[in-house]
Amino acid sequence: MLKEFEKYQRDTNLSENTISSYLFAVKQYKARYDVFTKKNLRTYKVWLIENYKPKTVNLRLRAINCYLESIKKSEWKIPFVRVQQKAFLENVISEADYTYFKQSLKRDNEIFWYFVIRFLAATGARISELIQIKVEHVKLGHIDLYSKGGKLRRIYIPKALQTEAFSWLNNKQQLTGFIFLNKFGIRITTRGISGQLKKFAIKYGINPKVVYPHSFRHRFAKSFLAKCNDISFLADLMGHESIETTRIYLRKTSTEQREIVDTIIDW
Repeated sequence: MLKEFEKYQRDTNLSENTISSYLFAVKQYKARYDVFTKKNLRTYKVWLIENYKPKTVNLRLRAINCYLESIKKSEWKIPFVRVQQKAFLENVISEADYTYFKQSLKRDNEIFWYFVIRFLAATGARISELIQIKVEHVKLGHIDLYSKGGKLRRIYIPKALQTEAFSWLNNKQQLTGFIFLNKFGIRITTRGISGQLKKFAIKYGINPKVVYPHSFRHRFAKSFLAKCNDISFLADLMGHESIETTRIYLRKTSTEQREIVDTIIDW
């Protein structure tokens, strides 16, 4: 059953992280219930709500719904729970901290890590997408990937970054293949990137809570909207299936809200 579900996910071009997460959810369900029935599905949802936060509940339900699609039982899909949205964005690296981070890495000759955060913040790539970038993509100026549901997504590499990265690759005489490799010459893991970024954050005195791979994707979106107020275009660049997902970037961070309040309220 799980092997067939895994094949179904790979055929629909889901990421490795998503596949692992979805398989875990199905295993979790099967550990509690012998078969998939409407009654069991409703009971499972109640159990999730009692034991997990809403975002985790919806992640598990999304996995189960994907499985139901794979076995031709889409009519049994479980509705998601409502997640209360905060009025602000949390834990997004500021433009100032991002600039300082870049400068610090370059100053210390941590060029590999300089380009890790440059690519994340200048392309809006997810961490799973970042590690798929090759020299050939840098030369081309973009990478085409298939996202969830088989939708083609093009990630553009801006001209300034393309030129700088190409010079870096030439200096280390890399002419082909994946560009983000570990010391053993194989693709670095997403966990490896996350862990090292935290270490650099502590070293440079940046709040570790705002230094994680997805934070730079948030930075891309916030900076893009500040210079080009086209949320529909941003949704395409981010690979969002719904523009509603992108609307979160119209919100200010809690730090930005604090600055505005402190500036304008003098009564």
